[in-house]
Amino acid sequence: MAPLGLKISGFGCIRNGRVLLRNIAFNLDAGQVLLLKGGNGSGKSTLLRSLAGLMSWRAGTLTWCGEAVSASTPSFQQELSYLGHQCGMSDALSGMENLRFMLDLQGIVWPAERVASVLKSLNIAEVAQRPVGRLSQGQRRRLAIARVMLSERPLWLLDEPDNALDVNGSDFLVQVLAEHAKAGGLAIVVSHRGLVVPNTPTQVLDLSAEAPRAICVEPAC
Repeated sequence: MAPLGLKISGFGCIRNGRVLLRNIAFNLDAGQVLLLKGGNGSGKSTLLRSLAGLMSWRAGTLTWCGEAVSASTPSFQQELSYLGHQCGMSDALSGMENLRFMLDLQGIVWPAERVASVLKSLNIAEVAQRPVGRLSQGQRRRLAIARVMLSERPLWLLDEPDNALDVNGSDFLVQVLAEHAKAGGLAIVVSHRGLVVPNTPTQVLDLSAEAPRAICVEPAC
């Protein structure tokens, strides 16, 4: 199998006759993080949703591990984990029940000890036993991050993962991203807080630019 890597060229998206994205290009290798920048309406969430297969795109090529694919190709979908603005959980179920349900849908089975370890690292081991409807927004976000971590998929698509997190939560998220990249994973991240992942090859793609191209902001990209 070819080395992990995601390459996009000439990517475009149109919705209801309106051009949302045009001529997007980047090349992301294993161990790298791509940060998406741009003002409101520049298409950051649209790009992530398109890659996750939740929106259709009209132009361009997508290459995963050296193979031309579409966002709906099973071999690509099975390698990514998407976190959107909404955590996508049932308020009536506990955090743990939500986690198990979502991981079951992905065919992922983890020993209880592994799940407990991840929840503890996010400081939500106790609250995960409560109904999600009783959790704060920050606790829900941590639970959603736990789901991404437990998915152990190489490509992470994260739309404002630091939203509603306190300083400790944001610091831990940065650590998680750094460890994911160090293990050979890839991540595409939207953050309005100026997220920085130190000692990690990082590219920035400004979607507000006329011809968006990713540029390196950390060495060894």
